[in-house]
Amino acid sequence: MPRTTGHPFIDVIQAYYAGCNSADIELMQSTFTADVIHYFVDHSAVRGSLELASYWAKVGPRTQANWQLDHCVVQESEAVIEWSMRWVPDATGEPEILRGTEWYLFENGRIAEIRSYHNNYYLQNTANRELYDFDYDARGYRMA
Repeated sequence: MPRTTGHPFIDVIQAYYAGCNSADIELMQSTFTADVIHYFVDHSAVRGSLELASYWAKVGPRTQANWQLDHCVVQESEAVIEWSMRWVPDATGEPEILRGTEWYLFENGRIAEIRSYHNNYYLQNTANRELYDFDYDARGYRMA
């Protein structure tokens, strides 16, 4: 059974998504550390609380995006979620669901880092096979 409640980190992620869905910059910022960083597989990372909240306030309405947390696992200072996003791609003009996963790192009960993975059909590119700007080597990830 999917877990979508029952932990303070899940509550923070739910508030973050509520802010994304309503383009509420203040609500989003209330869930972030000042130096939050969001890594993506299809473009450069977004750094900073105001910058990230402003990014979603601009991008979400343009694609009619609506995010939902579908399942969450929490361990120590991390949470991993599966999400779904209803959106309308420009290419079709028809609503569809995109699914992905995000890894969250928390500091003092706020989101300090998000690593977002998804495979968007409309953004196929070999460069989109890993997170942009993420220092895999420094974090001890496999390099070869």
